[in-house]
Amino acid sequence: MKRNLKTAVIGAGIGGLTASVKLANNGFDVSVFEKNSYTGGKAGVIRNNGFRFDSGPSLLTMPFILEKLFKDCGENLSDYLTIEKLSILTKYFYQDGTEIIAYSNIEKFADEIDRKTLDNKNDIKRYLNYSGNIYDLTSDLFIFNNIHKPSTFLKYSALKTLINIRKIDTFRSMHEANSSFFKDDKTIQLFDRYATYNGSNPFEAPATLNIIPHVEYNLGGFIVTNGISYIPSVLQKLAEKNGVKFFLNHNVENILMDGSNKVIGLRINSATSGTYSEDFDIVISNTDASYTNKYLLNNSASKKTIKNNFTEPSSSALVFYWGVRGIHNNLEIHNILFSKNYKKEFEDIFDKKVCPDDPTIYIYISSKYKKDDAPDDHENWFVMINAPYIQNQDWNYEIKRSKEIIIKKIKAILKINLFDKIVSEDIMSPPDIEKNTNSFMGSIYGISSNSRRAAFYRQPNFSKKFNGLFFCGGSTHPGGGIPLVISSGKLAADLIMKRYSNYND
Repeated sequence: MKRNLKTAVIGAGIGGLTASVKLANNGFDVSVFEKNSYTGGKAGVIRNNGFRFDSGPSLLTMPFILEKLFKDCGENLSDYLTIEKLSILTKYFYQDGTEIIAYSNIEKFADEIDRKTLDNKNDIKRYLNYSGNIYDLTSDLFIFNNIHKPSTFLKYSALKTLINIRKIDTFRSMHEANSSFFKDDKTIQLFDRYATYNGSNPFEAPATLNIIPHVEYNLGGFIVTNGISYIPSVLQKLAEKNGVKFFLNHNVENILMDGSNKVIGLRINSATSGTYSEDFDIVISNTDASYTNKYLLNNSASKKTIKNNFTEPSSSALVFYWGVRGIHNNLEIHNILFSKNYKKEFEDIFDKKVCPDDPTIYIYISSKYKKDDAPDDHENWFVMINAPYIQNQDWNYEIKRSKEIIIKKIKAILKINLFDKIVSEDIMSPPDIEKNTNSFMGSIYGISSNSRRAAFYRQPNFSKKFNGLFFCGGSTHPGGGIPLVISSGKLAADLIMKRYSNYND
């Protein structure tokens, strides 16, 4: 019925792959254009000297969203990839020598907090119950539906959320809320950390983001046995099975409109075919929303909107992909080395716009569960610190300075001297993130959530100005992170199917 509705997806990130799968499965003629030679966007892979690294996301939550996508297509996700629940979510290291293991078993985690902090096990249970209540009140409205459509607010779930607005904790910051539940700075810092899951500052972001611990602890954290980067590869396989056509090394230069601001096609530059134009009825942009509005739409109104509605970008990241000699049994798959002064760390990132003097260091070692990600007697260390978005920094200096700080801090806290253990290295800085993924100013998640209304400032999954233009990905509603990006692709596809439901050949 809808085979003549030609649909183009710009970017083969997880959101775009999701949208393409869903639309193709429902009869749309879908073509995906990706400027890189690979699919996956930020969820890519890096290989160097026998080491394999997930280039971006390293943890899967809410796998039921991915499972449902496959089920809707008549497939079983388990036939494509294997997902396992983690028994240990993260190991936390503090500068006074304290080590806290965040077990996925809440009883064990609560006992760990009881033993190693001034807080007790009941504090943890009460907090995770509070976090779960936020999820129950907000997930249907803010994750699984489009908050930019008035009809969404006519649903019972939306009414329930509005009636219980104070329970979703929008009027306090994350840090203020966490400080009301716990008295030990270590526990507070542990839960403040979840603001970084969408590139925000816990001292500014609304406490509604305390929904995230519920997702990780109550719902669970998971690994993909072949690596997180395997998710886009199986999505591509499912898309191709449903008839989606992929065009890699094809950079979209412009979204073409007619005189009434209706999408009519794309101008594309291909490494093999040169520059050409192709007609399309529908376009979904899975590239960064700010990049789309600023560079892909030759329209003064869109550029004026970007300028006048500027909201603070999310933080970026500086990542070192280190092949490390030796097996380090004191480390888990996911590890955090906390900064001593968390408030100052975020002041460095968002106010001074420099890499922190004392950064929190995240170390992800996938070879702990996937042995062939590193040669024998070696490990693959994905070492990341939160970094500012691009703002005229000298990144060569920031990289050099941060590397020295990181290696020194690892030696001080973990007693591991990396100077003679690093045998290979790749680096991804904010400029690399911007170049590789078109992320505006190198921000990973689009805009930050450093204001109470940030969720409503995020790009909707449809354009209010251009007929036939839709959006998905981490810079759009509902936000960044694998499950939310999958949801964004589904929401964009649902909007398209609803809008064009009466279309006939």
